[in-house]
Amino acid sequence: MLIRQIALPLCLLLAPLPLAAQDGPSGIAFVQAPEMSSGMALAQTPADAFAAATAECTEGGAETEDCIPTNWCQPAGFSIDLFVMHTEGLHWHEVTCGLPTEEIARATAAAICTQGARPWIADCQLVQIYDRDGQPQM
Repeated sequence: MLIRQIALPLCLLLAPLPLAAQDGPSGIAFVQAPEMSSGMALAQTPADAFAAATAECTEGGAETEDCIPTNWCQPAGFSIDLFVMHTEGLHWHEVTCGLPTEEIARATAAAICTQGARPWIADCQLVQIYDRDGQPQM
């Protein structure tokens, strides 16, 4: 009988813990439909963030199956979006997320886009920085 008296209050006390565990820092997800569209979203879980980023990607004109999940970082940190073009004309976006400061984000973009680092790249440019809340800074 004593166990029942203790067990029920203990279960009720511990029940909210899984919800509290989701109150941590948001993560950021990026999806890309090459040559068509892209999406970015913040959420508490990768599944929620990728779903929202895919919705944004399809709003931009791509089909759901073309919106490929590319990056997830938690905490989101600062993120950079680089436009990169191959010498043969193909182009894409490269995203790096989870960076601690805007200064480090800019330095990372500069390092990745260093002329000659990848001789097959004709063009590499920083097109956007997102802050920890997913807000564009450029």
